[in-house]
Amino acid sequence: MDRRRASLRIRGKVQGVFYRESARTEALRLGLTGWVRNLSDGSVEAVAEGAPESIEAFITWCRRGPTQARVSDVERADEEARGEFTTFTVERSS
Repeated sequence: MDRRRASLRIRGKVQGVFYRESARTEALRLGLTGWVRNLSDGSVEAVAEGAPESIEAFITWCRRGPTQARVSDVERADEEARGEFTTFTVERSS
């Protein structure tokens, strides 16, 4: 099975609006593994692995986010999946 990895940096009003937990719920719904966390500059970082079409659906969701979020930009870097995750988690802020 073809698996991909996307590293994302999401900017805008994305902290304090349940972005991380909503992203975790969406990633699990799509069958993705990885993590999401807040960064000290107010952005959110995520790493997701899974089927290419699920990765694309997740990125589309990240551009919108939960209802109260206001996403201004999503940067992405694509790689081969490493297979290091077993589920999708919310990590502590860095």
